[in-house]
Amino acid sequence: MNQDWLMGLLGGGLIGTSAAIFLLANGKVMGASGLIGGLVDKSGLGNWQERLAWIAGLVIVPAIITMLYGGKPTNITGNIPVIIAAGLFVGIGTRIANGCTSGHGICGISRMSLRGIVATVFYIGAGGLTVVIFKHVLGII
Repeated sequence: MNQDWLMGLLGGGLIGTSAAIFLLANGKVMGASGLIGGLVDKSGLGNWQERLAWIAGLVIVPAIITMLYGGKPTNITGNIPVIIAAGLFVGIGTRIANGCTSGHGICGISRMSLRGIVATVFYIGAGGLTVVIFKHVLGII
């Protein structure tokens, strides 16, 4: 039986738990773009240690799990300019929306934030439209 769904459930549970602990410990919403952005623009230097620890965990834990259990093949494109452009657009979008999937999607929806719900609807819709255009219409990815 395919158990990929179990890893997704486990990962989602870990992200939700991380968000709850961050909110309970700091009284602030855990959003990856906000945590990283606060280090980049220096507005978050007051708690730089916990920001850096959270970001390190975001990178290190998946790396450890991949080493222990092996990586899974992805459907990502091999087109490097497309990957770079996508990363830049996601970064710009998170700054314009004042948050990312973890801030709006996980924390915003769970707190019944209208702003988080609306942002999530729009970025999910924009992501779907982007896939349709760039994969099925233009054939770039």
